[in-house]
Amino acid sequence: MTEKPKLYYFDGRGKMEPIRWLLAAAGVEFEEEYLETREQYEKLLQDGSLLFQQVPMVEIDGMKMVQTRAILSYIAGKHNLYGKDLKERAIIDMYVEGTTDLMGLILMFPFLSTEDKEKQLATIIEKATKRYFPVYEKVLKDHGQDFLVGNQFSWADVHLMEALLMVEEKSSNVLAEFPQLQAFKARISSIPTIKKFLQPGSPRKPAADEKSIAEVKEFLAEMRQREAAGP
Repeated sequence: MTEKPKLYYFDGRGKMEPIRWLLAAAGVEFEEEYLETREQYEKLLQDGSLLFQQVPMVEIDGMKMVQTRAILSYIAGKHNLYGKDLKERAIIDMYVEGTTDLMGLILMFPFLSTEDKEKQLATIIEKATKRYFPVYEKVLKDHGQDFLVGNQFSWADVHLMEALLMVEEKSSNVLAEFPQLQAFKARISSIPTIKKFLQPGSPRKPAADEKSIAEVKEFLAEMRQREAAGP
């Protein structure tokens, strides 16, 4: 029996959340080890698990994979979520990169000051509704299919679904002018593996709260002190 993938990261969303989403979409159960102390991190460094001295890190199929994009590409390819040919893969990559840019605006939002949060929220909504969502709205309208690429469920759909929910957390009516995306969200939500992941008690992480933000800040501060101290 193949061992479950094991994820090493903080007990929060961050850069690991898209990996959780993709594994869940593929119907893959996984385990997690949350990094809560500097000792845990240093142990990973000492045993050579962190190629570039950073997480996320995923143990999967005998490998210790780092770099979020590499991990996601591997999972997508392994579980038939990466298109039927090289051309579809390239299109999926374009959509994923665009969605990642949007999600990146949200990733650091909890760590901003109150004043900066107001500015960033306006930026998130503006770029979501003017730059990114119109692209996917047009794609879905033009080809009239259920999914973004090749009329087949793919990594691009999973990534967009995650992004839609992330932006909706910031502005509940953000999809009001995007009927295709509203229908897309309903379709993807009904896929059994996604529906399961969206249920309470799943490995999906909630939006960061003050406690989790403080814990991550403290952990990162310790890492910076370690790096400043040198070997």
